[in-house]
Amino acid sequence: MAKVKKKKLVKTMPEWCKACGICVAFCPVKILKLENDKIVVTDQEKCTNCMLCEMRCPDYAIYLEEQE
Repeated sequence: MAKVKKKKLVKTMPEWCKACGICVAFCPVKILKLENDKIVVTDQEKCTNCMLCEMRCPDYAIYLEEQE
């Protein structure tokens, strides 16, 4: 039986974000933006789960987590 992959949600830890904008620059579908010097996810549904934001964040302030 094949295992079905669940879509992951982009999660942020604003207290760790230093507003460098690297995740915003790397997001291929442009669902991330900086607001008040913190990262904000604008549209979870458009996320492709490429994980570039998570891999490129130098502060570990953004990550992907499986939905329940």
